[in-house]
Amino acid sequence: MRYVLKPVLTAAVALVLASCGGGDKTAPRQQLLDRLSASVAEGKILYGHQDDLVYGHAWKVEDVDGDALERSDVKDVCGHFPAVVGFDLGAIESGGPDNIDDVPFALMRRAALTHVARGGIVTFSWHPWNPLTGENAWGMPAGAAVASVLPGGEKHEKFQGWLQAVGDFFDTLRDADGNRIPFIFRPWHEHTGSWFWWGRDHCTVEEYVALFRMTHDYLAVERGMDNIVWCYSPGRESDEAMYMERWPGDDVVDLMGLDCYTYLGEDGIAPAVARYREQVGSALAYMTRLGREHGKLICLSETGFEGIPDPTWWTETLYPTIQDAPIAYVLTWRNACDKPNHFYAPWEGFEHAVDFKAFSEKEDIVLLNL
Repeated sequence: MRYVLKPVLTAAVALVLASCGGGDKTAPRQQLLDRLSASVAEGKILYGHQDDLVYGHAWKVEDVDGDALERSDVKDVCGHFPAVVGFDLGAIESGGPDNIDDVPFALMRRAALTHVARGGIVTFSWHPWNPLTGENAWGMPAGAAVASVLPGGEKHEKFQGWLQAVGDFFDTLRDADGNRIPFIFRPWHEHTGSWFWWGRDHCTVEEYVALFRMTHDYLAVERGMDNIVWCYSPGRESDEAMYMERWPGDDVVDLMGLDCYTYLGEDGIAPAVARYREQVGSALAYMTRLGREHGKLICLSETGFEGIPDPTWWTETLYPTIQDAPIAYVLTWRNACDKPNHFYAPWEGFEHAVDFKAFSEKEDIVLLNL
């Protein structure tokens, strides 16, 4: 691959580079921020895929300890692992061995360490159970779940145990020399919608901010984890005012994200991709400006088109929407191993895989070169 700097971005990127990060320049967090900043400055966009190393379309790693973790739907199609791989911590709070998608945490740990050792970047999200009802993260809240986990709330002590479980897992993410690896953590995402118990209709602005800051302070301050890059990622409903409505503070956010998907409606593919381009394009425009103002990098933290029914979605929808935005990375969601139509990246034999391969060969799209 050949990489070129996009001159149109130079001034905006320079301002962000001058003000993002800060603190200990030797901390793993700062090293990852510097790496992302340098990539943006060169006009590159890292491509990421959720759960890429642990399962894919119609396959799953079964040998938690023995598999070499060489398989990847993305690699099968284009010859390269994604530069960024995402994992989810949902159900870690229950104390069981597997997450909400039946991925063993032991396998997740090994996959994360393997990917970083290869030169990749990992990011974690978290879909915890509702602390009041015991339902999953999407279960409609009964009562004020966020208020219940804040100091003085009836579930605060329980939630502190959940944070400890997250911290204990994060503390195991160490390289061969025993050093903590840097990674991106994206808690309490898509809060501008109301499908999660921490969503907009289920807590006040102040409660959401307190939840985010409490999570940050426990891991970064109390546990001293200087290897976490903190990402704030509202959902697709956001306009600029809503995007910033629950901003937890410049001191606890490193990366501004956005979760936005192409949704196929009854009116067909063309209107669906047009809506997506308008939504994402307008959001990235104000995120670019906000990133400059707050000294933060930006990213498209979740995206995709389920089943990829559009044969040119990668090259004619996603790429032209993101190519002129100074985003650090774009991550498409997972390829479920047990749901044939639930995939967001191509796989070997998929009829539209050639379009993704063309996307992956763009000068400014970066995958992992081994």
